[in-house]
Amino acid sequence: MHRPSESQPRREPLSLAARDVVQRFGAVTALDGVSLDVEAGKSVALVGESGSGKTTLLRCFNRLVEPTSGTISVGERNVREMPSVELRRMIGYVPQDGGLMPHWRILRNVALVPMLLGLPNATAVATETLALVGLPAEKFGARFPHELSGGQRQRAALARALAARPGAVLMDEPFGALDAITRSDLQAAFDALRHELSFTMLMVTHDLAEAARLADELVVMRAGRVEQRGTIATLASAPATPYVATLLERALAASAPLRGVA
Repeated sequence: MHRPSESQPRREPLSLAARDVVQRFGAVTALDGVSLDVEAGKSVALVGESGSGKTTLLRCFNRLVEPTSGTISVGERNVREMPSVELRRMIGYVPQDGGLMPHWRILRNVALVPMLLGLPNATAVATETLALVGLPAEKFGARFPHELSGGQRQRAALARALAARPGAVLMDEPFGALDAITRSDLQAAFDALRHELSFTMLMVTHDLAEAARLADELVVMRAGRVEQRGTIATLASAPATPYVATLLERALAASAPLRGVA
């Protein structure tokens, strides 16, 4: 991979915080008084079964979901006091399907946020960021998303999220639809970029091995609440609830040894 240019725009890492967040969809309570802090520059993975509230919480940070009550802060600013457009341009976001514009070529997709921010070198920024994720623009920039493999599309989605050098990146099951080899390669590439670019990461994943590989800490969610937070070693050695213990037991039985667990 190429090293990022020092001339690239780069934000300082942004802290993320949720305070007593409640989210109801009709009669369904998706988040039930959730509080969470992610220090600037740290990486945290939200894990748990489907319907636990992980993705709902993630999307509160870029206002794709507006909480029923509670406070969401990015960089110590209440997101309700920020225009949603401004907020989304300062935070990278990678949805599960990548979210690329299907009728735009890859270079234009990646240049989107730099262009919206008015950067005079938006195309050059996009070109360099594609190189960072292993998609040289001279080969892939003129292609449309449907002309790429699944792994290449997710690399392009990562490039788009990182092009404006955001202070935080939100990731919703970004590697879940990929085959095991492609997923491992992309995880390694992303992990290297996160340490190189020093941004804050909040990620949703069902894969505890992925969470252990990419995150400093895991937050286990169940039924809209936080069950436990800690490193993978802490969760494995001292699960706070029977649910956490069962989750770790199943993960250990279903996969290779988790990083950080003896």
